[in-house]
Amino acid sequence: MNLIDSLASNAADMAALRRDLHAHPELCFQEVRTADVVAQKLTEWGIPVHRGMGTTGVVGIVQGRDGGACGRGVGLRADMDALPMQEFNTFAHASRHAGRMHACGHDGHTAMLLAAAQHLATHRDFDGTVYLIFQPAEEGGGGAREMIRDGLFEKFPMEAVFGMHNWPGGAVGTFAVSAGPVMASSNEFKIVIRGKGGHAALPHNAIDPVPVACQMVLAFQSIISRNTKPVDAGVVSVTMIHAGEATNVVPDFCELQGTVRTFSTEVLDMIEQRMKTIAEHTCAAFGAQCEFTFERNYPPTVNAAAEAAFARRVMADIVGAGNVLAQEATMGAEDFSYMLQTKPGAYCFISNGEGAHREIGHGGGPCMLHNPSYDFNDQLIPLGATYWVQLANRWLNTPAGTASA
Repeated sequence: MNLIDSLASNAADMAALRRDLHAHPELCFQEVRTADVVAQKLTEWGIPVHRGMGTTGVVGIVQGRDGGACGRGVGLRADMDALPMQEFNTFAHASRHAGRMHACGHDGHTAMLLAAAQHLATHRDFDGTVYLIFQPAEEGGGGAREMIRDGLFEKFPMEAVFGMHNWPGGAVGTFAVSAGPVMASSNEFKIVIRGKGGHAALPHNAIDPVPVACQMVLAFQSIISRNTKPVDAGVVSVTMIHAGEATNVVPDFCELQGTVRTFSTEVLDMIEQRMKTIAEHTCAAFGAQCEFTFERNYPPTVNAAAEAAFARRVMADIVGAGNVLAQEATMGAEDFSYMLQTKPGAYCFISNGEGAHREIGHGGGPCMLHNPSYDFNDQLIPLGATYWVQLANRWLNTPAGTASA
């Protein structure tokens, strides 16, 4: 690997900073201490800071040797928030706050971008401006959307924006990036089936919402198998069914909740309409009433072709072309999608290893995201920071309009 020397030599300090963040996780829109740490470090390195965007977001502004006079800019984004879950790890930097944990590696993402920030501020061997976007509330809060609403791209004009997430299972020293959809949209539905309660021994006097719900759940699966093109991925998951309070009572209502995930808005439109039609007509067939709610959360994360190719070339120079993999699309969701709806860019994966960096824990393996024994692999910090530095330098040192060619 072609790591930048200063980033490799400073890896221990950045690992200590990352572990401090891990020990003090904060949930979405509550990243006050984390934002303080980020702002303090950026200020210490002579980087002007803008705070409060998207509630707790931080933007660092690194101007190049021309003081940013050329007007060009590129954005690098890291997320800062933790998850509302209990950590099972017993190492020294485990969470000190019950019910909060950095189980997705956002502490590591923050550390990688901070390491890059320090190097960029020290050398400034580019023209234009690098915008360091430390985003709150990726885990369900839509922090990217809120930063955009607060004027992120108006106040900090940039040609493109790039994001990165650690990914479990792959060998350290490998990246993955591809053009097109790489993460799915995330959407939620709630259906209330209102029947007529009664005695369980006299079901003919009632309108039982439970068999209506059962018919509905089965029918929803036909949307994917019979209404969606086989090449268009989609997932409809009914994850909650609530009804009744006693074994001898037919309940008045039954409530279904769940999620829908797709890689395109067109498929999502179709699924939502078919679900609504099935829900309403199934209820009508049984004499029940239907309340259908569908909430669209994160859109699909879609990488621009030119920016993905540019990122791939940068990665190849660092780890070799054979270690830059095709990015397998995942049905997980990511609110960096909002940024990619507004600006061209690319969202990549950096492999987090197979778990040898930490104790054997619980859940789906020590490296799997969102499990209580997860920990970010500190070996990634100088590698990820090298990628950020090289990406920014090459983008801004390439003539305007040709960086993505």
